[in-house]
Amino acid sequence: MTSVPRPPLAAALERGPLVLDGGLSNQLEAQGCDLSDELWSARLLADDPAQIEAAHTAYARAGARVLITSSYQATYEGFAHRGVGHEEATALLRRSVELARAGAERAAAERLAAEGAATEGAAAERPAAEGAAAGGRGARPVWVAASVGPYGAMLADGSEYRGRYGLSVAELERFHRPRIEALAAAGPDVLALETVPDADEAAALLSAVEGCGVPVWLSYSIAGEATRAGQPLRDAFALAAGADQVIAVGVNCCEPGDADRAVEIAADTTGKPVVVYPNSGEEWDAATSSWRGRATFDPGRVSAWHDAGARLIGGCCRVGPERIAELAAVVRNHEVPW
Repeated sequence: MTSVPRPPLAAALERGPLVLDGGLSNQLEAQGCDLSDELWSARLLADDPAQIEAAHTAYARAGARVLITSSYQATYEGFAHRGVGHEEATALLRRSVELARAGAERAAAERLAAEGAATEGAAAERPAAEGAAAGGRGARPVWVAASVGPYGAMLADGSEYRGRYGLSVAELERFHRPRIEALAAAGPDVLALETVPDADEAAALLSAVEGCGVPVWLSYSIAGEATRAGQPLRDAFALAAGADQVIAVGVNCCEPGDADRAVEIAADTTGKPVVVYPNSGEEWDAATSSWRGRATFDPGRVSAWHDAGARLIGGCCRVGPERIAELAAVVRNHEVPW
């Protein structure tokens, strides 16, 4: 497969916005995968990694420029509960990064092949690598973000939408550091500290990533203008304001309407690029194990988010490749060509 050269993600964000992918779990379910296990999509790292690569490829085909790995719910503790030892768990965490990279490269190779087939003369006969170097449409770089989910994701009881686990900041830091070290060693472009419900856990995560050698973004799960644990967003974002390792701050896994004001607060509080990837707007009914309500995710919000400071824009739960393709079409109006 062709590996497309890419600058550091922070440098890319200075040029303009980039499209994130959408919900990995809903795409895996659309592919026929059973995610009823406590490990959720992380189970497939061991049982069916080809499905994960295919999901990443689907989002890259749709126009996503940043792919988030399947490590959200992958932890040493969770794997140990399934009888997976430390060494094997480390390999699975590394695999999550490799699969995202492979998905990006497969989509790039497909684009290059399609462009080559449509081009006459000598241009059609150029090697794929030469085509990538020339910077054609199919050769746009794609970055990989290694997902670091909150402590509550490991519990698999919905507590990542509440926070306040009864653990100290130091205890949370000790929980997160080994996984962060393993993911950083796999060579992602950025660590996505995502769906963080609590400013205390954000403080633990920011401490845990120090010295790992990889830039990070910090993204809260919110309700209104507060974290899920109830802290004001302005205070929560301020934790990252002076951290050079943090290249973007923002929100994910929230109502699309809540994201509007959150983007403004994040940009105003930190002066950093903003990351925003809300859910579809539907609500999960735990009693019936089903989604209810209507989708309110609207790619038309993108221009307002961009104007307020958003530079990483995508979707989370129930936002699939079709929606990401629509979003990508809007983002192209704000992109600087590579």
